[in-house]
Amino acid sequence: MEKSVLLAGEPMGLFIANEIGELERVNDFSLATCGAELNVAIGLKRLGHKVTYMTKLGDDLFGRKILNTMLDNEIRTDEVIVLKTCSTGFMFKSKVLNGDPIISYFRKGSAASTISEHDIANLDFDKFDMVHLTGITPALTPATRRASEELNRRSRENGCFFSFDPNLRPQLWVSDKAMVECINGIAAKSSLFLPGVKEAEVLTGTDNPEKIADYYLALGTEAVVVKLGTDGAYYADSNGEKGYVAGFYVENVIDTVGAGDGFAAGVLSGIREGLSLKAAVKRGCAVGAVQVMSKGDNDGLPTRKELDDYMSGKDNWRVRYV
Repeated sequence: MEKSVLLAGEPMGLFIANEIGELERVNDFSLATCGAELNVAIGLKRLGHKVTYMTKLGDDLFGRKILNTMLDNEIRTDEVIVLKTCSTGFMFKSKVLNGDPIISYFRKGSAASTISEHDIANLDFDKFDMVHLTGITPALTPATRRASEELNRRSRENGCFFSFDPNLRPQLWVSDKAMVECINGIAAKSSLFLPGVKEAEVLTGTDNPEKIADYYLALGTEAVVVKLGTDGAYYADSNGEKGYVAGFYVENVIDTVGAGDGFAAGVLSGIREGLSLKAAVKRGCAVGAVQVMSKGDNDGLPTRKELDDYMSGKDNWRVRYV
């Protein structure tokens, strides 16, 4: 049986502003889907990997939109639970010419916020060889925190490669202390940890990529990749492999949201295909660069041919309209 990558988290409906300005003054929006793990799932599937998504959705417009997005991208939905008692979360994203867009969330009490240890207990880990989680899921509720820690434990217990992106959302946590304690606790038991350098400074107290990697390797993390934005990334693992990888220059950045998720999809696809950590990180940098060239959180994620052509320097690498 061909095994799958399991993604677990909260996908949401997304209203993207079509006008520049404060969200409360915008009248024209486009409806799409978003969610860190969903972005990674779409990225991995477009690169040719078998992907399963585990979540809970409301029986509503956004839930159906998300399910359709998964099915359109050939993501397996066997582990999706639809609840009639809860709604699906959604968010608004502003349009900007420079910098990061403004995000406004509507996710309190969502279906995904009820994910529990019981849901993790029902998973058949024989179906998966890799699991990816972000720090958003444990931040939602005490129940999702326990579920996230259980997913981490059971993944490793069953021999699954466990990837963890902190994706810090301080506003979702009761305190910075609780956030740091939980994130670092899961990171210490991960096969791969993928912090951005600014996130890692919050978590470790240093913005030095090499010291950040050493910190997590000492905790027990098997491999660490520190994202450095336009400067690329620094990687290190428990076998002593380490180094810097340069980023890809993007002349026209449209939207930075989803770049880290694209990066994760690139790295994980490379690892799953047996590439060296350095080569996998290089691929991650390429996918992250491609993603910032479009306005959606996952619309611009490349197919395998697009990625290969982009990385080889071809001018007409984009074959789809985004």
